[in-house]
Amino acid sequence: MDKIDYKLLQILQRSSDTSLDEISETVNLSRNACWRRIKQMEQTGVIERRVALLNPAKLDLHLKVFIQIKTAHHNSEWTEKFSQTVAAFPEILGVYRTSGELDYLISAVVKDMTHYDRLYKRLTSELTLTNVSASFVMESIKDTTELPV
Repeated sequence: MDKIDYKLLQILQRSSDTSLDEISETVNLSRNACWRRIKQMEQTGVIERRVALLNPAKLDLHLKVFIQIKTAHHNSEWTEKFSQTVAAFPEILGVYRTSGELDYLISAVVKDMTHYDRLYKRLTSELTLTNVSASFVMESIKDTTELPV
């Protein structure tokens, strides 16, 4: 990867529907050369997929929550059940196994506190957890999908 590839990635991260003509003009390469480079990065997995980012508030999803999980179970059966369970929740956007005090950090988005309570009850009824706590986002200061390339 060279400087042009990184510039292409910066452009596509900001707006993946930028036209090839605009991209090629910005990076000073032909349209076909840009297309080949982008296709190569897709084939090698540098570009995983292209998506549309939605506005949660416009979809009546006003509450973002970070759920902290502690568990006494660390065996492969429990871990597999946990992975399958959280994957089935459409409200859950991300699940991360962490070091330190917590075992897992979950990012979720819901309509309101009532919907969070439903998520909490479903999660705790399906999994054996030692401790579950939540932090609710009051203000989003920075929230980006752009990687520092």
